[in-house]
Amino acid sequence: MIARTWRGTTRTEDEAAYLAYLQHTGVRECRATPGNRGVFIFHQPAADGTRFIFISLWEDEAAIRAFAGDDITRAVYYPEDRRFLLALEPTVEHYEALSFS
Repeated sequence: MIARTWRGTTRTEDEAAYLAYLQHTGVRECRATPGNRGVFIFHQPAADGTRFIFISLWEDEAAIRAFAGDDITRAVYYPEDRRFLLALEPTVEHYEALSFS
């Protein structure tokens, strides 16, 4: 399994609205893509706003390509992201995911 991680920061006052927006865009699209094994969103207050970490779990690289396109290192953004995010990070990271439950 592969974990795909993305990070972003919003203004503190936009935290709730952005979380709802993420659920209707990135989470929904990830979950609808065959080979997606789940999505986790972490958020925390910071001096510059609210920081988000979006982690999606994938069966394999082919599943990630179905979601992200051929360049799987490129971040996927949606039309309203510019309204919420302080910066648009161009890339994401991928990690081999292991479970020890």
